[in-house]
Amino acid sequence: MIFVSDRALKLKIRHIIVLATAEHDIAMSKTTRIADPSYELMDDHNGLSIIYREHGFPCPLVRWHFHKEYELHLIVASSGKVFVGDYIGNFNPASLFLTGPNLPHNWISQIDEGEVVAKRDMLVNFTDELLESGNQVFAELKTLTPLLERARYGIEFRCKRTIRQAMKLMQKIADSRGITRLGHFFILLELLAASDDYQLLSGTAVAHTADEHSVDRTNRAVDYIFAHYGRELPLEEVAEYLGMKPTYFSRVFKQATGRCFVEFVNRLRISKSCELLADGDKPVTDVCFESGFNNISNFNRRFQQLKGMTPSHYRRLAVQRLTEQNLY
Repeated sequence: MIFVSDRALKLKIRHIIVLATAEHDIAMSKTTRIADPSYELMDDHNGLSIIYREHGFPCPLVRWHFHKEYELHLIVASSGKVFVGDYIGNFNPASLFLTGPNLPHNWISQIDEGEVVAKRDMLVNFTDELLESGNQVFAELKTLTPLLERARYGIEFRCKRTIRQAMKLMQKIADSRGITRLGHFFILLELLAASDDYQLLSGTAVAHTADEHSVDRTNRAVDYIFAHYGRELPLEEVAEYLGMKPTYFSRVFKQATGRCFVEFVNRLRISKSCELLADGDKPVTDVCFESGFNNISNFNRRFQQLKGMTPSHYRRLAVQRLTEQNLY
């Protein structure tokens, strides 16, 4: 039996990484002139441990989807709605998220018809294999385990200072290759693992297996709901749009999103109301109807159920938090 020292093993790993990076750079030099990076296949890693990409909006990559990789997702421009597992919320420029393997997610910008955002997203994708293999050699990587466990529910990072540092590191990842890129990547994960100002998003670690037909239908349903939730929107209308029977659509939709149709729509409307409450001084009644509710008592009841407070109380807290953030 041949025993290999830790030092020799580490040197071997470094050698493999360098070779893989060189092969990748050669391949990319041949293809970047004819291929849009936005269309890079998620499972085509070219032998590399991490993938960096960026894209605009609209873009074919913007859809309800999931994949085996973790995804660190930074919003560069525009505001809109974020969907992670069974969570629905708001995003703005400098919003930073981390999603785990097979956790469905999507970001839909609220922009004018015909408007194009050239660069909306910066993403870093990586797999379990990278860290599981690394844990066997570098004990320090085990400190990242709690972060990765939380990512299975989806994480939004809140600390502005952390996000600013993360943005710089993501740009360094974009601009570098090989071991230098890996170095920036691990510094980035260490930064995020140390942050205690974050929000877990999905109520459950919703995990899906690949079913392209189901994912496509769910994506179309979410897009349709997003476009029409500001008015009365019965389940039957969406089912007809998809060419499905209402009972079947109801079952498929709940399996895909973790929420029944009515609850999903109500959460989307409450999310919109939170946005309106935080951004302005509209009367609560106006917020109610603009969010898609047609009854103020139903709006107040749903808001209390989901947020644990009244709309007026939420507005006061949102203003207070914004004031505190502006101090840093």
